[in-house]
Amino acid sequence: MEIPKIKLDSNINLNINMFENIVDCMHDWVRVIDLNDNIIYVNKAMAKALNENPIGKKCYKAFERDIPCEKCVSRATIATGQPQQQEELIHNRTFSVMSSPIKDKDGNIIAVVEVLRDITEMKKLQKAIINQNKKLKSELNIAKKLQYSLLPKEIPNDNIEFSYIYKPCDTLGGDFLDIFKIDTSHIGVYIADVSGHGVAASMLTVFLRSSIDKTIISPASALKKLYIEFNNNFSDQDLYITIFYAIFDITSNTLVYSNAGLNVSPIVLNPYTKTFKLLRVPGIPISNWVENPSYEDKKLILQNRDKLFLYTDGIVELKNNKNEQFGENRLIGVLQGNVESPGVILDRIIKAASEFAGIERYNNAADDITMALLEIKNSKD
Repeated sequence: MEIPKIKLDSNINLNINMFENIVDCMHDWVRVIDLNDNIIYVNKAMAKALNENPIGKKCYKAFERDIPCEKCVSRATIATGQPQQQEELIHNRTFSVMSSPIKDKDGNIIAVVEVLRDITEMKKLQKAIINQNKKLKSELNIAKKLQYSLLPKEIPNDNIEFSYIYKPCDTLGGDFLDIFKIDTSHIGVYIADVSGHGVAASMLTVFLRSSIDKTIISPASALKKLYIEFNNNFSDQDLYITIFYAIFDITSNTLVYSNAGLNVSPIVLNPYTKTFKLLRVPGIPISNWVENPSYEDKKLILQNRDKLFLYTDGIVELKNNKNEQFGENRLIGVLQGNVESPGVILDRIIKAASEFAGIERYNNAADDITMALLEIKNSKD
């Protein structure tokens, strides 16, 4: 049997069975519009939704409009010969309307087919996600302000000059540092690196600042106590903290220090004698790795104008286009013999490392960059 055909106008002949079999199984609305804005075909989904047979009506009348749409995608398709897409509000629901040309065998546009997809729920979900992201961004900004508020603001002794740079690679960082007065004779200073980034890491920096015992004058003992406190509160956490902690005795000019897994060695150096010493000492990170960790105190006698440089691995791991790291040796090269103030020296390190890595300062670094420089000054200076 010959498949029946319908003549839509002098130029259009559509195979009814084939066309309907394709489009009637679609949930999207489909309609065909002639060059005079008349509807000449709709699929079952559209006819059911409109609760009528709109064939013969003007395309805009089917949506209970008295005049053509101000930005009609079908007219744009006829004018350009190209598919067009835009969103339309129809019966209080949002539709994505895709209009494509129908051409005859000579390439002339003879009609337009529109596919209308209801994206109302998707738009609601998109709006909800945007609002949630705004809320999360606001909460992250609050957390960021909290984290920054915990950084040191005052130097606890006139005989110490102290400067630092703190730059998280994300909104919230896992690096942290602090300097504080223990008693009239002792100043504590530490630098820490929490594994990972973001909210979880930043919360551990808050825990660190509030939990480290600032009355104990043995760094090793303080780290042991911190380890126990961590396991009392975060024993199920995969995160961990690496921290180097030093206590400076003002009366004897001695530095006692201990390390809980920080993988870079702080440096004591003197710009006048051009000597330096790497403060290497092993120790388990603050974690749940072992039940009874052991930490060791080491002592160093400081000279006038000695500087203590503390840093995390972000600065030395900056790489150039040859995949070479900035490294410890280049870092020491900038530090050695430099008699300028701690703040100026830190800026010089940043400049040297950024130029080496080919980045604009440290804004594009892949890891947190945290450094501190403490200079011991004689009261006569």
